[in-house]
Amino acid sequence: MGLPDGRRRITVAVAAVLTVAVVAAIVYRVLAPAEVITPARAAYPPAATPPVGVIGRLPVAPLIVDGRLRVYAGTRQVYADQPVDGKHRVTPFWSYRRWPAKLVGVLASGVTVVSRWSDGRVVALDARTGRVAWRADGPEPGPVSKPRRTFASTVWDPAGLHVTRTADGRAVLVAAGRRQVGGYALADGRQLWRVDAGDCRTDVGTTATGALIAVDGCAMPTTVEFRDAATGAVRTRWHPPGGGRGLVVTPVGCVDGHSACRGLRTAGSGDDAGRGWLVGAGDPVAAPGLNGPDAELAGERAVGSTGGVLTGRSARTGEDLWRRADLGLVRIIAVQPGRVHLLTERNDLVTLDPSTGAERSRFAMDIGHDGVAWVPGRAYAADGYLALERLRKGAGPDSDDQAYFLTAEPVLLAAT
Repeated sequence: MGLPDGRRRITVAVAAVLTVAVVAAIVYRVLAPAEVITPARAAYPPAATPPVGVIGRLPVAPLIVDGRLRVYAGTRQVYADQPVDGKHRVTPFWSYRRWPAKLVGVLASGVTVVSRWSDGRVVALDARTGRVAWRADGPEPGPVSKPRRTFASTVWDPAGLHVTRTADGRAVLVAAGRRQVGGYALADGRQLWRVDAGDCRTDVGTTATGALIAVDGCAMPTTVEFRDAATGAVRTRWHPPGGGRGLVVTPVGCVDGHSACRGLRTAGSGDDAGRGWLVGAGDPVAAPGLNGPDAELAGERAVGSTGGVLTGRSARTGEDLWRRADLGLVRIIAVQPGRVHLLTERNDLVTLDPSTGAERSRFAMDIGHDGVAWVPGRAYAADGYLALERLRKGAGPDSDDQAYFLTAEPVLLAAT
């Protein structure tokens, strides 16, 4: 015997309401903002002393942290594995995920790993445990190009994210966004200052002496601004020679992308060489040794290659201090304290002491049966390690990742 029409309609209505409620609950659980922390379950690993040479092949770009961990980026995740000298990427040591925000930048200072997200949130993790050290609301990031599958741009050159140290040794994080820029104490995430940036201002990095470097493109002549990273106050506004429209300012001698830089190169419209400058407490000081597009700053030395001759010069005076004509055509791919890394035409990695030009190591950038028929992509060096993307010959910026990278594991990790 069926239900009366009235009760049937009520039953159908209740069932429909319950169905909508269940669906809404599922949608909320799937789409609601979420944070998933998977802390380390093992002890913090010791520093490694791997043999010189290629030690690993990885599918994504590593950030070397404290000489003990490798930290990686994903679309909505930052995670670490260990040991630092492992041959392949392994099960995460710890992991941190957010939803629905996307990861736009990662950097490390000591044992603090800082992640920046598309909603402006800045989250610092303790590298030893993977637990959140602090969270802060930062400026909304500006446009960031979609990273390729290695996420090298995210971890090796994080857009608008820099660290520096003040005169009294305090570490400061600077986050530059679409219309604002702010400074934060790296130790606890406390906001130190925030200012409006405007549409004409482009941040290019921080100095090793505690200042944020920005270019004011609306001023004529173009002005380079140095802002105190601890207070947000403008220290000085500098007008480089040839500072007309189209001036390009490139930081050199930096750590972690464009952090703690010790020099600049400025180039005006039509200037293919550029002028070198050292940056400190006052206005930049001319550094003839850094003139030219290929010179790199390593400590007090400017190292550059011309016509198959590698030269180490005094950055301040331009005086030649050493020369190497026995390496052939080489490309400087990375610099770190006490090391300048070169890649030869045969894809041998040569590491020199920038003070003397003496060779520290040399080996083929090869592992397994991959060979050396590739061209270099992005590179990164820290703590005695070097990581390098390998690209297919003929790959271009419009190539998809399959045609762009040499293999499914295109990143080589080497100990130098």
